[in-house]
Amino acid sequence: MIGTGVAIGYGRFSAWRAVLALVVALALQVGVNYANDYSDGVRGTDEVGKRVGPTRLVGWGLAAPSAVKAAAFACFCLACAAGLVLAAVTSWWLVLGGAACVAAAWFYTGGSHPYGYRGLGEVSVFVFFGIAAVAGTAYVQMGSLSWLGLLAAIPAGLLSCALLMINNLRDIRSDVEAGKRTLAVRMGDPRSRLVYISFLLLPFVVAAAISALRPFALLMLLVLPLAIAPLRAVRGGATGPALITTLGQTGRLQLAFGLAFTIGLALHGW
Repeated sequence: MIGTGVAIGYGRFSAWRAVLALVVALALQVGVNYANDYSDGVRGTDEVGKRVGPTRLVGWGLAAPSAVKAAAFACFCLACAAGLVLAAVTSWWLVLGGAACVAAAWFYTGGSHPYGYRGLGEVSVFVFFGIAAVAGTAYVQMGSLSWLGLLAAIPAGLLSCALLMINNLRDIRSDVEAGKRTLAVRMGDPRSRLVYISFLLLPFVVAAAISALRPFALLMLLVLPLAIAPLRAVRGGATGPALITTLGQTGRLQLAFGLAFTIGLALHGW
């Protein structure tokens, strides 16, 4: 949405390219979740009794590992098909970007040396769910990169990092037992909470700065109250299952922020 808002603001909106970019983004998002379910499940990270979070397919024996792996690669193939169409009408360099996206999705928890087990998950999320998704969506519609597209990607990336951080904060105990050294595990509980708060609030600061170029971007301030509940829970020391609720609140804030920010960016072109 945000990348399309940038394109609309420049008067370069393309509906069919925006839809294909959406297919790429959603297929990769669903695919990486299946991939994580598969890889964590076969490693034993998500066995019943170990995991605090929501139900997992492989770890809880609800689906065959081969079926979950196949679902992941089916999603990756769908993303690649849509991405190839966009590459054909913009630039074939997008193929390299798409390959990097799929590799990042699989090797987050897959392979013999998953980088998600080494505290690099937030870096990847910022790059691929922020920069690549937002700037890439704007690029395929505009035909060129813009500074605004890159700047607008920062809030999206930070809010995605907040989602991952609250997820890993909840799972610190089980991840330690499984040998999964996420950033939250490396920093410990207190500092992870501070980082989460930063991830949640900095997007508003960045978007406010962008309002110097796109004044209507300040519309995102309307959703600031949605940050109160998750901030209160994290500052109050919520742990375990209580953070599942906080995860949902963070996701709703991300969606509402993205919608308001998109409208603000788009209004510049109307």
